[in-house]
Amino acid sequence: MTCKRPNVGGQAVIEGVMMRGADKVAVAVRKPDGEIEVDVKPVSSIRDKYPILKKPLLRGVIALFESLHDGMKALAYSAQVSGDEDEQLSDKEMAMTILTSVALAIGLFIVVPTWSMRFMHTLTDDPMLLNLAEGVLRMVIFLCYIAAISSMEDIQRVFQYHGAEHKTIYTYEAGLPLKVENVRPFSTLHPRCGTNFLMIVMLISMFIFTFLGWPSLLERIASRIVLMPVIAGVSYELIRFAGAHAENSLVHACIMPGLLLQKLTTRQPDDSQIEVAIASLKAVLPEEESTSEQP
Repeated sequence: MTCKRPNVGGQAVIEGVMMRGADKVAVAVRKPDGEIEVDVKPVSSIRDKYPILKKPLLRGVIALFESLHDGMKALAYSAQVSGDEDEQLSDKEMAMTILTSVALAIGLFIVVPTWSMRFMHTLTDDPMLLNLAEGVLRMVIFLCYIAAISSMEDIQRVFQYHGAEHKTIYTYEAGLPLKVENVRPFSTLHPRCGTNFLMIVMLISMFIFTFLGWPSLLERIASRIVLMPVIAGVSYELIRFAGAHAENSLVHACIMPGLLLQKLTTRQPDDSQIEVAIASLKAVLPEEESTSEQP
C-alpha cells in the first residue's frame, strides 16, 4: 500500500539525478573522487506570479517549458561536476541550446513526416489516410530515435540513473525510509515518467492531426506547431491522472505503451547510483520529512 505524498518529479543527468519537490529542486552528482555533490535551489515558476497559469491545460504547457529549461541547466551542471566539461553554459548559450533542440525536434518529428507524405499521393488522396500515415511515420521515427540512443554506452549509464530515479520515487511514495535496500526491489517503470508523456503526445497528435484535412505543406507544418502546446497540455493532465490512478486496471492498460517504452529508456541501477538518487530526493523534501528519512 502507498501513502499519499506530494508528487516529486525527477530527471537523470550525467552521473547524477535531478529531483524537483514542492519548493526545491536539487541535482546530485557523483564526482570523479567518488563523493556526491548536491546543489539545491528554490523552485522558481512563472505560475507563482500568474496563478491563472496553474489552471488545467495551461499548467502543462508551462511545466513543459520549465522542465526543459531546468533539465538543460541540470545537465550542464552535472557535466561540469562529473568532469565532462570544464566550463558552465551562460544564460545566452543555454537559450541557444534550447532553441536549437526545439528546432531539431520540429524538423525531425514534424517537418520530415509531413513532407514525406508527398510520396503517398500515388497510393491515396484521402486526407485522413495521409494524416494517419504521417502519424505512423512520426511514431516510427520516434521509436527508432529512442532505440538508437539507448544503444550508446554513455546514454545507457544515464538510463541507469533514470531507473534509480524511478525506484527512489516509488520508495518515497510507498512511505518507506529512503535506504538502498528499500529502493532496490521497486520497478524502473513509472507512470509519470517523461517517456510516458512523450508517448501520449505522439498518440494524441496522431488522433487530432487525422481530422485536420490536407492543406499545403507550410499550412500543415504551421498547424502542427500551433497545436503542440494544446496537445502537451492535454497529455500533461492525462499523465497526472494516470499517476494518481495507476492501480486502476483500465488506466494501467492505457499507459502500458509508455511503460513498455521505458524499458528502452531505463536500466537497472547499481547501489552507488541509487545512493545518488536518494541524496537528490532527500534534498528536496520538507525538513521534517527529510529528517525522518535518515537511516
